[in-house]
Amino acid sequence: MSVVIVGGHDRMVCQYKKICKQFKCKAKVFTHMSADLNKQLGQPDLFVLFTNTVSHKMVKTALDEAKRSNAKVVRSHTSSGAALTEILTQEAGAAV
Repeated sequence: MSVVIVGGHDRMVCQYKKICKQFKCKAKVFTHMSADLNKQLGQPDLFVLFTNTVSHKMVKTALDEAKRSNAKVVRSHTSSGAALTEILTQEAGAAV
């Protein structure tokens, strides 16, 4: 399963990827808005939006891409590793 994480903290990027790897997921993490973000997102199976640490413009871009690619979107107000683990447990199953 492929996952795109939008938002979160810069210092947590490696931990987000490590958690996704435990669930056998490929992950891309975007903590800042770039000019061509919509092209970089690709077509993942799941979008994780950490809404507390992301701009409205990034959320809109991610939601537009998710709608275009029919990907599932999960929003979380907290951007902790535990929150990501819980999301992946529910979405990918307990594949740890």
